[in-house]
Amino acid sequence: MENTRKAELFERTPIPKAVFTLAVPTVLSSLVMVLYNLADTYFVGMLLDPVQNSAVTLAAPVLLAFNAVNNLFGVGSSSMMSRSLGAKDYDTVRRSSAFGFYCALLSGILFSVLATAFRVPLLGLLGADAVTAQATMDYMGWTVSCGAAPAILNVVLAYLVRAEGATLHASIGTMSGCALNIVLDPIFILPWGLNMGAAGAGLATFLSNCFACLYFFVLLFIRRGSTYVCIRPAMARPRKELVKGVLGVGVPASIQNLLNVTGMTVLNNFTAVFGTDALAAMGISYKINMIPMYIAMGISQGLMPLVSYNYGSGNVSRLKKAVVFAQKVSLSFIAVVSVCYFFASESLIGMFMKTEAVVAYGSRFLRRMCIAQPFLCMDFLAVGVFQACGLGQYALLFAILRKIVLEIPALYVLNYFIPLDGLASAQTVAEVVLAAAAGVILVRLFRRMAEEGTPLRRRPGKN
Repeated sequence: MENTRKAELFERTPIPKAVFTLAVPTVLSSLVMVLYNLADTYFVGMLLDPVQNSAVTLAAPVLLAFNAVNNLFGVGSSSMMSRSLGAKDYDTVRRSSAFGFYCALLSGILFSVLATAFRVPLLGLLGADAVTAQATMDYMGWTVSCGAAPAILNVVLAYLVRAEGATLHASIGTMSGCALNIVLDPIFILPWGLNMGAAGAGLATFLSNCFACLYFFVLLFIRRGSTYVCIRPAMARPRKELVKGVLGVGVPASIQNLLNVTGMTVLNNFTAVFGTDALAAMGISYKINMIPMYIAMGISQGLMPLVSYNYGSGNVSRLKKAVVFAQKVSLSFIAVVSVCYFFASESLIGMFMKTEAVVAYGSRFLRRMCIAQPFLCMDFLAVGVFQACGLGQYALLFAILRKIVLEIPALYVLNYFIPLDGLASAQTVAEVVLAAAAGVILVRLFRRMAEEGTPLRRRPGKN
């Protein structure tokens, strides 16, 4: 009965309904994650202390680095699971989930150990100075030294649950942790509570991630007879084709996030030269701009199981229709949000910090950043399709183009000609080029699929 229900969603449900069924919970989860990210900035901003706000901004690249592990084993394993579901290879589905889970757990522990052992040089690399170092270290003590494993595991578990179409449960798990974080933030951060400042934001994040992990463990126990997600150690034994299938998608996705961390670190180092007000403003602008970015990402991630399944089963027509429909919905919505951001930038920045200099800087940054969003939407959708189909080489190409070839060089060039303000425009330069490239590659990919069936109609592990 459970298999029939899953097949109905992936194979026969009308495209709009299937896309919304999978994408809406993921988008809602993404929005709650944005609120959770904004909560730290909002409540720390209420302290009216740019040093505390700068600490959250400076630590952001390390937290973003978690996504390298999330994508390595979350995206890689979930893509393998969905393609195997389409091919009716249920043993590979179970083994893929167990392999991804235990690799993520070990990686999280290793991340904590290394970040703690090398925290002093890491702070310098992030751009912290004598003024901001202690606050940044306090925040990272909870979020990284203590919290890397639960932060990584709760995201990877959401990917694994989502891979078999249970997007609602995946989203509830993620949102429950985020909601708890929002509740705990003011208690731990503000003077009327524990008055811990940035460290309190870190503690709230750590506890909320632990809670989200607990939700997923309980869910898997309750659904143990009807889910393909498996975390039994015996099923995690690596097999050549399994490892190849997971890493073939996961490694490019992980490299993409590591390059994102590099780009953010370069941006923060450039901005830090202009003082704590500019750095705080850049952090606030970036997090506000994450709302449409996470919506686009949520649509892409929600679509992935549908694309993977139909790729694995060889249903090219349904795959293409799903991608085209998702593109129309995503692009229309993101374009409207970007216009609103452009004209309401001062009000949006002012919600998080009332300091005049921060609002002035932040509104200028946000106007420049939001222009990139419609183009970013197309880029995310294309990369999601590449990952869903096991075509990690295309995702890797886009990651290298975005950061190494386009965005990081643009940071240097634009900051030289337009100091500080040019930094907020570098992403737009990269995304315009990538959106054009995404359109061309997707058209050619669909044409190739139509001519040959799915281009790799072998077992999913050999993609």
